[in-house]
Amino acid sequence: MALRSDLQSGYFDLLSNWPISDAVENGEIEVTYDSSALLMWKGQERIFNHDILVKGIDLSSNKLTGKIPPELGMLVELISLNLSRNQLNGEIPLEIGRLASLDSLDLSKNHLFGPIPSSFAQIHRLAVLDLSYNNLFGKIPIGTQLQSFDSSSYKGNLGLCGEPLDIKCPGEGKPQESVKFQENIDTILSREFYWSMTFGFIIGFWGIFGPVLFNRSWRHAYFKFLNNATDGIYVIVVLNVTKCNRRFRGYLEKLR
Repeated sequence: MALRSDLQSGYFDLLSNWPISDAVENGEIEVTYDSSALLMWKGQERIFNHDILVKGIDLSSNKLTGKIPPELGMLVELISLNLSRNQLNGEIPLEIGRLASLDSLDLSKNHLFGPIPSSFAQIHRLAVLDLSYNNLFGKIPIGTQLQSFDSSSYKGNLGLCGEPLDIKCPGEGKPQESVKFQENIDTILSREFYWSMTFGFIIGFWGIFGPVLFNRSWRHAYFKFLNNATDGIYVIVVLNVTKCNRRFRGYLEKLR
């Protein structure tokens, strides 16, 4: 039986297929109606009276086929929706996210495919969720409620990824790994730099000052070179200062 968007029409179609429908019409059988119903609520069978019937729909295990009608999103006071263990296909309608009062949603064990609608993150009162054993794929929308459920609510959907599942979505984790890799490279380069600088300082110091400290002739030649260099620099500085003074004095005499 297909799940019809026109629920009333679907009800009468179902009734007309029953063998007793003709007998009821002919008055051969008297039919009475009970204002209570047995519904699956949060995984348990419970009896509800007529004052809450319009707030719960349980069509589980009815071999329903077809797509979930988006008109269900118009039942804004709906608290419980159970369409599990059927043969429904297609994508989950975005309109389901309008059911802000929804407390329990069970769409498990169908043939639904596509991503989980992002509008699910807007159902803040959702306490029970079961989307397991479908063909859903993509990233689980980010929302406080959706990440708070156990991973069993999403199992059996090989294409799903993201929290609370352990499966990472494509592109997730790479930036962190890249940053960590870059930090490791920087650490290695920094370490190599300091090691090379230390090694170069040791080699340079002992390569220049080692022979001077341990070889007397080299030490004398080194200090003689320093003295000569100092004297030469001193003479150059004195000559330049003297030239500058002479030029400055000649400039002053011309001004007078």
